[in-house]
Amino acid sequence: MDHYDSQQTNDYMQPEEDWDRDLLLDPAWEKQQRKTFTAWCNSHLRKAGTQIENIEEDFRDGLKLMLLLEVISGERLAKPERGKMRVHKISNVNKALDFIASKGVKLVSIGAEEIVDGNAKMTLGMIWTIILRFAIQDISVEETSAKEGLLLWCQRKTAPYKNVNIQNFHISWKDGLGFCALIHRHRPELIDYGKLRKDDPLTNLNTAFDVAEKYLDIPKMLDAEDIVGTARPDEKAIMTYVSSFYHAFSGAQKAETAANRICKVLAVNQENEQLMEDYEKLASDLLEWIRRTIPWLENRAPENTMQAMQQKLEDFRDYRRLHKPPKVQEKCQLEINFNTLQTKLRLSNRPAFMPSEGRMVSDINNAWGCLEQAEKGYEEWLLNEIRRLERLDHLAEKFRQKASIHEAWTDGKEAMLRQKDYETATLSEIKALLKKHEAFESDLAAHQDRVEQIAAIAQELNELDYYDSPSVNARCQKICDQWDNLGALTQKRREALERTEKLLETIDQLYLEYAKRAAPFNNWMEGAMEDLQDTFIVHTIEEIQGLTTAHEQFKATLPDADKERLAILGIHNEVSKIVQTYHVNMAGTNPYTTITPQEINGKWDHVRQLVPRRDQALTEEHARQQHNERLRKQFGAQANVIGPWIQTKMEEIGRISIEMHGTLEDQLNHLRQYEKSIVNYKPKIDQLEGDHQLIQEALIFDNKHTNYTMEHIRVGWEQLLTTIARTINEVENQILTRDAKGISQEQMNEFRASFNHFDRDHSGTLGPEEFKACLISLGYDIGNDPQKKTGMMDTDDFRACLISMGYNMGEAEFARIMSIVDPNRLGVVTFQAFIDFMSRETADTDTADQVMASFKILAGDKNYITVDELRRELPPDQAEYCIARMAPYTGPDAVPGALDYMSFSTALYGESDL
Repeated sequence: MDHYDSQQTNDYMQPEEDWDRDLLLDPAWEKQQRKTFTAWCNSHLRKAGTQIENIEEDFRDGLKLMLLLEVISGERLAKPERGKMRVHKISNVNKALDFIASKGVKLVSIGAEEIVDGNAKMTLGMIWTIILRFAIQDISVEETSAKEGLLLWCQRKTAPYKNVNIQNFHISWKDGLGFCALIHRHRPELIDYGKLRKDDPLTNLNTAFDVAEKYLDIPKMLDAEDIVGTARPDEKAIMTYVSSFYHAFSGAQKAETAANRICKVLAVNQENEQLMEDYEKLASDLLEWIRRTIPWLENRAPENTMQAMQQKLEDFRDYRRLHKPPKVQEKCQLEINFNTLQTKLRLSNRPAFMPSEGRMVSDINNAWGCLEQAEKGYEEWLLNEIRRLERLDHLAEKFRQKASIHEAWTDGKEAMLRQKDYETATLSEIKALLKKHEAFESDLAAHQDRVEQIAAIAQELNELDYYDSPSVNARCQKICDQWDNLGALTQKRREALERTEKLLETIDQLYLEYAKRAAPFNNWMEGAMEDLQDTFIVHTIEEIQGLTTAHEQFKATLPDADKERLAILGIHNEVSKIVQTYHVNMAGTNPYTTITPQEINGKWDHVRQLVPRRDQALTEEHARQQHNERLRKQFGAQANVIGPWIQTKMEEIGRISIEMHGTLEDQLNHLRQYEKSIVNYKPKIDQLEGDHQLIQEALIFDNKHTNYTMEHIRVGWEQLLTTIARTINEVENQILTRDAKGISQEQMNEFRASFNHFDRDHSGTLGPEEFKACLISLGYDIGNDPQKKTGMMDTDDFRACLISMGYNMGEAEFARIMSIVDPNRLGVVTFQAFIDFMSRETADTDTADQVMASFKILAGDKNYITVDELRRELPPDQAEYCIARMAPYTGPDAVPGALDYMSFSTALYGESDL
């Protein structure tokens, strides 16, 4: 008992401590626990003919609490107090709590007074303790118990269902498929699981709860909406509900286990009996087959003919291929069945199997050994008999085959050796004929062994008194006589071939020397003709001088070339003399080359004709290059003056645009005079264009006398004109801005000085960071909140000002300013955009409200204005402009023809659409 108490204390100390720390339950969880615990209590109280309605009220007097404990434990508690006073109720509750504690459960922070006072949290904690002790504690699955055992049981039962994954007692049950899987696993006829959908949890939960209540006597402890509507269902409520499923199915599982055990024992016994019967029958059949087969294998009566012996051998092969293999398989299967049967009997605690007398595995092995021995002797006898009969037939057939092969090989050989094809052959053909003859001699020597074999076979057949020996001897003699004649013809042909080869080799050497010298000389002449006729394109004097020098060097080689030509022709003449002297029958021309003496002479004459033509072409090209060089120098001299002049003017315009000498009008006058001087330079540009046209017509593509191209000059000239025009326009716009916004010359100078200071690369533009620094230098405060223009700064404003002077600016305000000065998002701020922004920030400009106030004065303080009033008060063109763009006025005081000057005023300043 002490061991039981300590174990229970360890098992249940943690759950009650958890409950005590979690007194402030989630409202959704508390609602689920009320429903679940109430239904669980009623499922037991109804056995005593009663139930509860309100869990914290109906247990206050302790009577139903004691009754509940008696029903679920099967034990009698102490006699309850029947009084109505508080002390009687506390006494009854204490009796119930003492009984719970006697079961090894340690109650933490749960007292009788809280139960009597109707404390819902304490009452739910007490009921959960009872559920843990009497419904969950005794659950045991694979050496795990209580909560872990219940969770393992759920996982084992739902494992076959791929869309169910039970990992806990809260969110794993939200889709309802876990409850449905438990029911379907034990009672598949109650639920059509295949029609359930994971995305329809309400239907799944309601189906499971209704079926459990109707067929499994499990009361409905939760509503499907409570589970689905809660992010994490209450774990205690789910555990209580699931434990009811466990207890409902546990009884059926025990009966199923007992039936399975009986069936398993009977199945093993039936299987063993069948294996015994199979062994007896298979052993009997196999022994009978061995008894019938051994006498047939022991029969050694010889046959007189080869055909009869071959038929016996064929019968034996059928036995080995067709009859014996199935019996080998039967013998193997018999041993396997015997061993398997003995193993199964031993594992199931049955006595070992003893076959009938003479049918043991050892008896079968002995009979099989006798069969193997008879089979081996029978096969050896068959083969020896066949060898004996085959020997004579084999020798006769071998003689016929070798004689036929030899006769076929010698057919036509004598005619081939007598022919004189070498008399009209070339040297290469003679060499080929010699190689072929050598190959024939080798083949002839190889066939010597075959002739000797034929003679030896004929001798053996004579010794064995072969019936057809006379015909064999006549055929052998004919073969030997023919063989001697072939040897004499072979030697005679070899001598004739060697004589012809020696004569043609001398001519071949001369042909080869001719070819070796004619080929490079022919290539030299073809290359020379190609070079002399090759068109050339040069662009400088140096290139044409190089071609002329190379041509003179070529002409210096012509005398040596003519000597080589005469030497080559001399070789050809020597060949002709040899052919005429020895009356050689030449079968063709020089085999090493196709170049003839006629071709060499013709190409040489052509080379001699092309040389003076090349001289004339080089002279003409030299004169043309001298003229092109004069054009290059003329263009380069002018371009080297105009290019730097344009660059200098560009730099001077840049300095004028950023310098602050005098007023804007002085700068404008200076720039216009500068523009006039630039325009007066145009004739020099035109003169350079003329020189450039002459260069293009002469197809001159480079000019080492200048780095300037005409395209560079044109682009520079166009940029110069554009820059001076743009600079003049910027100064004019600055004057307009100054006059329109009332900016003084000193302010303009200050703006220009600040802009120039931060334009460190003198590009005429500022980047975003340069622009921000420039604004700060002018005292402009860029913060996230607009500056209060009160003439004073409070503490926060002054602090913000200091931060801004420390370059810590609000990014939102700066982004707004950048969208004004750089609307195209180019990433730079021009001086004109900078002036426009600064003029808006420093000058007093008109606003939409001021324009509306002016229109209201013209309208006589009305909210609308008429066409007549506009035409009366404004100039005609401006009045018509307003009439065409003002929308009709639709206010409650509108009159026919009334116009809305308010929306027109806001549209002028971009605050609405015209």
